[in-house]
Amino acid sequence: MEQIIQGVLLALHNIALVGCAAAPFYNRNLVKSRGQYGPKLSYKLDKVVEDTLQGNAPYCIFFIITLFVTGIGMPLNYYLFHETFREMHIVSTVALVVKLVFVFGMVIIMSMIFYKINPVLSKMFANFSDENKPDPVAEAGFFKLRARRKYLCEICLVFAIMVLISSAFLGFSIQ
Repeated sequence: MEQIIQGVLLALHNIALVGCAAAPFYNRNLVKSRGQYGPKLSYKLDKVVEDTLQGNAPYCIFFIITLFVTGIGMPLNYYLFHETFREMHIVSTVALVVKLVFVFGMVIIMSMIFYKINPVLSKMFANFSDENKPDPVAEAGFFKLRARRKYLCEICLVFAIMVLISSAFLGFSIQ
């Protein structure tokens, strides 16, 4: 039973890991594709970009929560069956610390994007329309804030890759 529970937790954990890496990767590609049109508002295109980027927030939050729950669940599963925590190899210990640092970094970045930047972008975008040319100052501010979000997403992508890499080293065991 222990191995079945461990397998389910690990499968869910891996799915969440991939989701955490996929979101910034695909968001980055969308932003780069949009960037080829320059920092001038194209209402319909920019609406799709904003709806997509901001619509991904619940998925990212879900994946991060799943990472934490399954990440805590795996050692607790072992403890439940053995009444002790598994002894870890030094490589696994270092990998776990690295992974946690980058996961927490992702949480901080996502919080900044989802709770600070995205609401401001939504308010700014609500003042634009398909019929009217945008105010140049508002348009410049909108694209400046978008550039900030893009920069943070780039960092988040690197962090996600580091989480994936460090996860590969968690399997080292003491023999």
